[in-house]
Amino acid sequence: MENIIEVKNLTKEYKNKLALDNLSFEVKKGEILGLLGPNGSGKSTTINCLLSLLSFKQGNIKILGKEMEPNAYDLKKEIGVVFQEIAVLEELTVYENIDYFCGLYIKEKEKRKQYIEEALDLVGLIEYKKFYPKQLSGGLKRRLNIACGIAHKPKIIFLDEPTVAVDPQSRNNILEGIKKLRKEGATIIYTTHYMEEAEILCDRIIILDKGKILAEGNKDSLKKLADIEEKITVEIKEIKKENLEKIKTFKTVEEVNINKNILTITYKKGKNNLEELMKFLKQNNITYDKVFSERPTLNDVFLNLTGKDLRD
Repeated sequence: MENIIEVKNLTKEYKNKLALDNLSFEVKKGEILGLLGPNGSGKSTTINCLLSLLSFKQGNIKILGKEMEPNAYDLKKEIGVVFQEIAVLEELTVYENIDYFCGLYIKEKEKRKQYIEEALDLVGLIEYKKFYPKQLSGGLKRRLNIACGIAHKPKIIFLDEPTVAVDPQSRNNILEGIKKLRKEGATIIYTTHYMEEAEILCDRIIILDKGKILAEGNKDSLKKLADIEEKITVEIKEIKKENLEKIKTFKTVEEVNINKNILTITYKKGKNNLEELMKFLKQNNITYDKVFSERPTLNDVFLNLTGKDLRD
């Protein structure tokens, strides 16, 4: 597929500290690329460099085959940006907000009116178009924020944590809207801390940390990088410490955790892990309710690559 964005050897420093370290990647036409990483990994810096909002020490950025520069307005009109911080005008209604931002790119009145109606429909705000932002819930306001960023039908859309702090209904609406945008031909760069969203939406994922790419691929290829084969979770009534220690000695066990009444066992490899565990619980008269077995998730891969320590 055609490359819509090409980044080569991108390096950015802040006060002699590397924020981006020789970063290179491409974004294909029509794909949703997930850009994942812990706080301080370089996600926001990467996006700001791509948008030419930040200068950088060295490297090259091409968008739609052209060099991206601060005054490349012909390229910027083909880009839609939805930042995590909501940026709407409180003195304008929902409709007027979308009209204002769409009007920065679309001057033809009838065409703009059509685009606004389509944006309202996409984010589910038609019945709220006469409302002011202060009258909207957090989820509705975030949907308005998205509509303002995509109403002019850009070829490339940057979505930075678009579902943060919203209710499940709004999140579902937003995710469905993103799928529709891709169906309509948009190329999307998506950042999120919700791994399940990346699994649902993204065709390809880049995991960043400390300004470097740790891993890149689709969700299935990334899951193969996890240093675990299976995770078994058991709802357990009570278990003695010595029994926990015995489970840790099982040949293929990587890690054992107990949190209240939830026992979680992570396995490196091996077959019949569940059978072995059930036999042990029965032999030691350990009562349990529910048992779940699952393969590695994207969240497991993420923690495996970036570590489990808290980030500021």
